[in-house]
Amino acid sequence: MADVDAGRSGTFAIGGEVKIHRLGFGAMRITGAGIWGPPADRAEALRTLRRLPEIGVNFIDTADSYGPDVSEELIHEALYPYKGLFIATKAGFTRSGPNSWTPHGAPDYLRAQALKSLKKLGVERIDLWQLHRIDPKVPREAQFALVRALLDEGIIAHAGLSEVSVADIKAAQKVFKVATVQNRYNLVERGSEDVLDYCEAEGIGFIPWFPLAAGKLTESGSVLEEIAKTHGHAPSQVALAWLLKRSPVMLPIPGTSKVAHLEENVAAASITLSDAEFAALDRAGKAASAA
Repeated sequence: MADVDAGRSGTFAIGGEVKIHRLGFGAMRITGAGIWGPPADRAEALRTLRRLPEIGVNFIDTADSYGPDVSEELIHEALYPYKGLFIATKAGFTRSGPNSWTPHGAPDYLRAQALKSLKKLGVERIDLWQLHRIDPKVPREAQFALVRALLDEGIIAHAGLSEVSVADIKAAQKVFKVATVQNRYNLVERGSEDVLDYCEAEGIGFIPWFPLAAGKLTESGSVLEEIAKTHGHAPSQVALAWLLKRSPVMLPIPGTSKVAHLEENVAAASITLSDAEFAALDRAGKAASAA
């Protein structure tokens, strides 16, 4: 597919240092059902990963809890030694089964998981390590101090947060440089608008997880569907194009375990929405969010 090039999404410098293409890949879906165990089609998952650098995707986001461990292991098998790739991972959850997620922010646990990710990925230093959740049972200052220690010891190069408020980010910034924030955000789920605006003002990369959700906006006759028809693309692709236009710090990471779906997602980087189309989608998304 000639028009599939993540490079068309533009670039962003993680931590002000490492430039990546803004349209990345989320490696959660290369695991089994409920983000548990191996993928149903392991060979296709590996093909999907190996296709990433061929179409310009050089930012991959995973986590120790995806599988658990499965996602990191598959990334290593498919892509090591990661030439030209920037690999991000996360820790802060334990898993007891499919769709089961329990926050665990004890500093000793987080350190052990970071070291395990180091080994699973086969690297000397993790490009970007993110606190998957701030565990409410552990003082956040203790969790932030652990992140600072991982940076100081050279175990990780950059650090990020996930599912946080502006207040959380400000508190963390007193301890370490926050390179990225990963919150749930898409065309219709807009609860993190203030976080996104703060990240833009601070030069922090904003990674929207669950980026393709559009709810009722995918229905026949919706603004999203009409604009998608105009561009000759799927509504999901236009939803991604809207995210990319929303902010220069936006780093969408749509995920899949199939090559065809990956190529469809990355083709969204070639869509140029007009200001009027962007505004119409913005209004429709906000209205759906408030409904």
